[in-house]
Amino acid sequence: MKFDYVRVPVADGVELNTAVAGSGSPIVLLHGFPQTHLMWRHVAADLAVEHTVICPDLRGYGASDKPAEDGPDTYSKRTMGADVVAVAKALGHDRFALAGHDRGALVAIRTGLDHPEHVTHLASLDVLPTLDMWNVMHGVSAQVGFHLYLMAQPPGLPEKMIAGASDDFFGYFLDLWANDPQAIPADVRRVYLDAARAAIGSIVADYRASAGIDIEHDQADRDAGRTLTMPVTVLQQDWGSLLGFDAAGLWKAWAPDLHHVPVTCGHFMAEEAPGLVAGEIRALLTR
Repeated sequence: MKFDYVRVPVADGVELNTAVAGSGSPIVLLHGFPQTHLMWRHVAADLAVEHTVICPDLRGYGASDKPAEDGPDTYSKRTMGADVVAVAKALGHDRFALAGHDRGALVAIRTGLDHPEHVTHLASLDVLPTLDMWNVMHGVSAQVGFHLYLMAQPPGLPEKMIAGASDDFFGYFLDLWANDPQAIPADVRRVYLDAARAAIGSIVADYRASAGIDIEHDQADRDAGRTLTMPVTVLQQDWGSLLGFDAAGLWKAWAPDLHHVPVTCGHFMAEEAPGLVAGEIRALLTR
């Protein structure tokens, strides 16, 4: 399946590098950390047999533009979600299904909460919503998320520390989180590391937003009783057994129409178990 590449302007002048293929009902796939849209290569080709598949690099990642952090809104998930809606509209789609992994899943969740009129179905791969993510991190077990705390710090030190050993830093997560290292071959790993090295400032800004303004947005929705109104499928490793929480229960509070799927593959499930991921997305689209 051949994907065409376009640069799509979004509302604030930022352009997103976007791969598009297929025809039929649209689905947007959002990548995670420390990756690019390339992480969807297997799943996207599978789904494009039946669907229009849209795979952007998130703002601040890959070959998309990387605006300088100008306050908390620049990389808030609200802003990044508005980018997603703008990309879909520019490509002719007012309503679309949405799947996200890791950071892309946080963008997908916020997009579903802010733009339910545009998102028909939502799939989240291996995260909790931002508010819950921070609430379950406690004690020594929270060391698994040390990078969250590092990149939550004010601008300056985190960027300098990561720049001092960027390939080691980003490569650490590619190694630690993969149950099957062969799922990310050397050439793909190099693409990820090169892209991340060129985006340290914007990646940190993305994480910094999730320790501030993104929590505020989640809390406002929680206080107002807002939920995800579309069918939701969550694929998730069993982080709850390590950190002591009920993942399905936390998700149910956000997504009344929930299908929660525990998985045994590693974090990079779209690369480690693409058939499973594509199958669950297809099943979601029938609900």
